[in-house]
Amino acid sequence: MASNHHRNLLLPVDNPTLPVWQTNPHPLHDHRSTEELPETCDVLIIGAGFAGVATVYNLVNGEDIGGTSELSVVILEARGACSGATGRNGGHVRPDHFGTIPTYAKRFGLKAAEEFAEYEIANFHAIKKLVRQQKIDCDLVVTRTCTAFTNQRTLDKYKPNYEMLAGLPYMDDFQFVIGEAAESISGVKGALACSSYTAASVFPYKFIMHLLDSALNTGHVNLQTHTPVIGISKAPDGTLVVKTERGFIHTKKVIHANNGYVAGLLPEYKHSIIPCKGICSHITVPEEKVAPLLTNSYIIATTDNGMDYLIPRPDGSIIVGGASHMFRADKHQWYNNTDDSILIEAVKDYYDGYMQRTFQGWEDSGAKVKELWTGVMGYSYDSLPHVGDVPERLNQMILAGFNGHGMPVIWLAAKGVAEMIRKGTAFEDVGLPKIMKTTMDRILAAKNGPEGGDIL
Repeated sequence: MASNHHRNLLLPVDNPTLPVWQTNPHPLHDHRSTEELPETCDVLIIGAGFAGVATVYNLVNGEDIGGTSELSVVILEARGACSGATGRNGGHVRPDHFGTIPTYAKRFGLKAAEEFAEYEIANFHAIKKLVRQQKIDCDLVVTRTCTAFTNQRTLDKYKPNYEMLAGLPYMDDFQFVIGEAAESISGVKGALACSSYTAASVFPYKFIMHLLDSALNTGHVNLQTHTPVIGISKAPDGTLVVKTERGFIHTKKVIHANNGYVAGLLPEYKHSIIPCKGICSHITVPEEKVAPLLTNSYIIATTDNGMDYLIPRPDGSIIVGGASHMFRADKHQWYNNTDDSILIEAVKDYYDGYMQRTFQGWEDSGAKVKELWTGVMGYSYDSLPHVGDVPERLNQMILAGFNGHGMPVIWLAAKGVAEMIRKGTAFEDVGLPKIMKTTMDRILAAKNGPEGGDIL
């Protein structure tokens, strides 16, 4: 099991809250491919969430990446497979046109912002194509995602962003309604405006575990769960020595795909990627009750800088998370906090009666919280993921810092990292947005800037 003996290394706790996705664990959840650790491998990946699993999948299954040699890959996970942020998220595969994209436009120019927005849309289409081609049983539902504004100040802040981006090609898919019609269109009580565009929802744990199973079936991947990494050093022959509580592995390359925990082994990222807790719920309706059908997924802007996210499940239940406005001021509960065994006190009762008070027609639905859990995300200082070669650390790469928004970002980033490894391609030549590249300048900006950056 993951140990707490090395808490300075930012390791996951042993006893996390149980998300609804993992109430029926996959056979590979606690899997170890071999009883003992392999002595060597070509590539070692730390973290068996979306970033780590998508990378290993593309390394051994990526038909369009190329490369002639077969790689031996070891993937190490401190707890069970997909037990971190990916296995605890809200199931949204939702490109975020109006969260960080306007920020990128102001900082890097409209062209860079458009590149990132188009990249997220491409991720959405790539995941949809992958699920359908591989016939992955993961409840993928392609739908519209609706942002409902119930707060005038938030709406006033949002409108200039819409106007800034309105001329971009991807906005052809976008609808924006202001006024009385917003409440009836969205179904959200008190909605002053609503927007919508194409997105999807998914059963994230099933999706990742299918990819992991597929990678293991190639015979080139060794999975070792409950094996936290506690150190990395250089061997005299130039290889890297990865230290775990169960022994050592020599490898040619290490990929840090452990998101909010990366600073434990890469202390230079202490200010760049901060572990931040979030909370999520599973709401069900009693069999004898009838509730209105929800087909959209949602972002609901409730207060100044406050929002909830929601997806309807195929079984009629609802996943709702967010509510950071309720606990943002209590930093110790969430900021730089890796204890996902404890609920966030300030918001643990927030979801009681949520559907009844938020959506029209749900007043007598009897909807109630069935499961409630927390998760640890990796929030970056500048709201951008860190992808590529770790500066000044030869043969170490990073794929982390997804700001609670990894589902629409990670797949193509992992594919790019796999191509860099298989073909020796430079970051600039794998088709990823340039602003995602991890650099010493970004690391130093986080170290020398005000605490928290975009997070606080």
